[in-house]
Amino acid sequence: MPTPHREHPSTYMVQDRDNQEEFARLQLQDQMLTTSMGGVLPEQPDPTIFKHILDSGCGTGGWLIEMAKTYPDMIRLCGIDISSKMLNYARAQAEANQVSDRIELHVMDALHTLAFPTHSFDLVNMRLAQSWIRTWEWPKVLREAQRICKPGGVIRFTEVDFAVKTSSPALNYLYDLATQAFYRAGYYFTPESNAIITHLPRLMQQYGVQNIQTRSCMLEYCAGTPEGQFYSENTLSAHRTVGPFVRKWIRLPDNHKEIYQQALGEMQAPDFVASWQLLTAWGTNQG
Repeated sequence: MPTPHREHPSTYMVQDRDNQEEFARLQLQDQMLTTSMGGVLPEQPDPTIFKHILDSGCGTGGWLIEMAKTYPDMIRLCGIDISSKMLNYARAQAEANQVSDRIELHVMDALHTLAFPTHSFDLVNMRLAQSWIRTWEWPKVLREAQRICKPGGVIRFTEVDFAVKTSSPALNYLYDLATQAFYRAGYYFTPESNAIITHLPRLMQQYGVQNIQTRSCMLEYCAGTPEGQFYSENTLSAHRTVGPFVRKWIRLPDNHKEIYQQALGEMQAPDFVASWQLLTAWGTNQG
């Protein structure tokens, strides 16, 4: 009998590839970030110049779907992810949004050589890649992005300060625990929550991306607003889906459940507020 196809091992922080809650959370997070940032390419003066786009590590496809809806003249909108199950979810979402005819999705491991010819894309995009790229893997990811990007094309990353600053002491403590786990697992260069956004522009320049520019954005989520509701839903879901990763890498305090319940209560306070820093860094490929 033929050996059943098995997917490559994944470095993504949520190892359960059947986790429907994580799929829904990623879709919500995509929507939340795109809306808060002011669109899919808010920092680019003329996004219509990009005709061939790759979203590497596209997950559930939210960014690609919004690109297809926003820019109907783009010729090729391509997404890759290591998980076929995530891509199946993305295909269903593209179908629901009536853009499935404009989006192509492929199972590929973005940490290895990609099955695209050299100079295939005008724009290579990655968003929240810190959830699957470890510190020692950034050089090969950057080199491969340069290989598949056309000369003069754009390589673009959007990353976040993982630990959102909130008015909830208990929630801030839980974010600190998660940051420690990411550092011990090799995803952060230093044990600070802003490790990726601090190092990213330097890394891009060090490994050959030219004319680096950055756009920092502080997102604020307040209780009683639609954005605040998005944030709360995303946070609660992330605690459940990312929890196994955190428990794998650090020992949780004995009163962890009590801290979590305290955080739930503090998030419901009418004066609750959370601030989340994002950084988009982009540059040109010299070929």
